[in-house]
Amino acid sequence: MEKYQEIERSIIKKYRKEIWSKFIKAVNDYELICQNDKIMVCLSGGKDSFLLAKCMQEIKKHGKINFEVYFVVMDPGYKKENLDLIKQNAKDLNIPIKIFKSDIFKVVGKIAQKSPCYLCARMRRGYLYNEAKEMGCNKIALGHHFDDVIETTLLSMFYGAEVKTMLPKLHSDNFAGLELIRPLYLVKEKAIKAWQNTNNLTFLNCACKVTEKQEVENASKRYEIKKLINQLREIYSDIDYNIFKALDNINLNCVLGTKKDGKYQSFLEDYDK
Repeated sequence: MEKYQEIERSIIKKYRKEIWSKFIKAVNDYELICQNDKIMVCLSGGKDSFLLAKCMQEIKKHGKINFEVYFVVMDPGYKKENLDLIKQNAKDLNIPIKIFKSDIFKVVGKIAQKSPCYLCARMRRGYLYNEAKEMGCNKIALGHHFDDVIETTLLSMFYGAEVKTMLPKLHSDNFAGLELIRPLYLVKEKAIKAWQNTNNLTFLNCACKVTEKQEVENASKRYEIKKLINQLREIYSDIDYNIFKALDNINLNCVLGTKKDGKYQSFLEDYDK
């Protein structure tokens, strides 16, 4: 059995409960993959996107839905050794990738050195949407996982003063006909790390030329939130699940106000009705 086949088998067998079943549940519950979809899977070079690519290959191989899937790597200005690692991992995992270049690292390094991550993410999204359009795809799949959802929720509450989260799918505002999906939405990062370690795989982390000089990651708000959640898990192991479930169980009778499509409504508007 080839190494990539052992890795595929580990997803279905060893990590069936922690990864495969949760991947399938997200796909089914949130209707992420439909008949005749053309899906561009974006590989950043990290563990999350490579696992997503393997899961997408497996569901195409064994699932009942007929769809097309393409694996794309955007090179924002990686060092040669980092790009070589991505290529080698793709080869070892039997993932046929297409690489296209952008100048994101160069641009971000010039205009956003103090807080590069937000601009980098926005620019990446634009390049990926353009590439998906050119390829004739109607969906873009990203490797965001359960922990990303929880972290985003707390970031919005603590630093944005609003309750909102990262949705499992959303339509693009600027690219008509394109939809973004997150099939690893229910998979915890702990399971992804275990899968990586079990199979002795080495992936990129951020590989950003800007942050590697500034240690921005260790000073970022997301990093702080990640540490906080890990501390809370030590007190109550299901704390992350309860945060997640709360977003699917909002009691509108007990909130001060809501906002939809930019329009705010106070509880007072219906209070005496």
